[in-house]
Amino acid sequence: MQTYHTPLDLVRERSPERPVALVRPGVVAVAARWFQDSFQGDVFYAVKANPSPWVIETLAQSGVNSFDVASVPEIELVAQHAPGSRMAFMHPVKSRRAIAQAYFDHGVKTFALDTHEELQKILEATGGADDLSLIVRLGVQAEGASYSLSGKFGVDMWEAPSLLLAARRATQDRMGVSFHVGSQCMRPTAYQAAMAQANRAIVRAGVMVDVVDVGGGFPSVYPGMIPPDMSDYADSIHRGFAEMNVHEDTELWCEPGRALVAESTSILTKVELRKNDALYLNDGSYGSLFDAAHVKWPFPVKLFRGEGDAAQEVEGPLKPFRFYGPTCDSLDHMPGPFWLPEDIQEGDYVEIGMLGAYGVAMNTRFNGFGDAETVEVGDAPMASMFGLAGRNIRLPRERQEEERKVVRLSRPKGAAGKKGRKR
Repeated sequence: MQTYHTPLDLVRERSPERPVALVRPGVVAVAARWFQDSFQGDVFYAVKANPSPWVIETLAQSGVNSFDVASVPEIELVAQHAPGSRMAFMHPVKSRRAIAQAYFDHGVKTFALDTHEELQKILEATGGADDLSLIVRLGVQAEGASYSLSGKFGVDMWEAPSLLLAARRATQDRMGVSFHVGSQCMRPTAYQAAMAQANRAIVRAGVMVDVVDVGGGFPSVYPGMIPPDMSDYADSIHRGFAEMNVHEDTELWCEPGRALVAESTSILTKVELRKNDALYLNDGSYGSLFDAAHVKWPFPVKLFRGEGDAAQEVEGPLKPFRFYGPTCDSLDHMPGPFWLPEDIQEGDYVEIGMLGAYGVAMNTRFNGFGDAETVEVGDAPMASMFGLAGRNIRLPRERQEEERKVVRLSRPKGAAGKKGRKR
């Protein structure tokens, strides 16, 4: 992977014809350290947010050695790029073959479920294994998320006690509960409220749980969406955990995706045509801009103009623009508004920021487009929940290796689980 100090350096060196993913491994490392330092439990990265090999490797090198996976290909990806890591198969609906492959071929022993049928499927596919960790996904009521994730998965609360009891009886190892407050959660108290609902289900079932998994939903910062401080989320979760009726050895887990990777990546696109306030780009909703099209998020943007040493970042009077992608589909439309210099023109480059989560992960090859190049850059993200905006975040290679050694030496094998014990 080629490296550049800034995206402008890339534009000056060459004028790329296809979209370029600008990645910042140092940003992922900083976010990983925050979760390990601030969350009093085990951190499982939700691979679906960004399955790029460099992300998996950076997280493993930064001490995050647990992964939330949803398919056999994700399991194989983690096994290849973070060998020896712990994996939890947290998709509540899996094929029998996927369960068997995960358990027998890759040693995955943690499985999520939200029905009696899925529980039976897991037991049969693993040959009645008694060393499983069974996590019951609960359908909690939560407010404050940009994406609600309560409709597709999660056992209804009135049905939860019987499923919890069945899962408890089915394993001699760990049994726990999980939930998801929704993606891009803007209310820290949503976690505490969801934990209270989970606690009521546990009490009604009359069981003890070994794991409380608060799922994902940890936010990033986008134009018009400025979440509370990340420490507020950790505090809400820790308060909720302290109020639950669980034993002293119960583990606390979380599954951050967006918060770990959103800031790490931006996309450099080229303006192919301007029609008044509409800009036609060489990337769009079938590429890295799914959320900009279908959820209408107005991601932050920058403009670069010129070639060679004459290339520069352009500022000046701004006006709102909308984007169209390169495909022939009219749905390939990003309404924005995206605020850019009013004199933007064909041949200019637009950097679209904060696309590390669900950006490159959603990329397709529809109409023959979507083949993005990836390069590493060392500038700061356009916005940050971790105080990185305006800072140069790339570390010299020698210092990176030194910090990785410190992480490996300071986190002895087996220490992760102890961190999540209830106190």
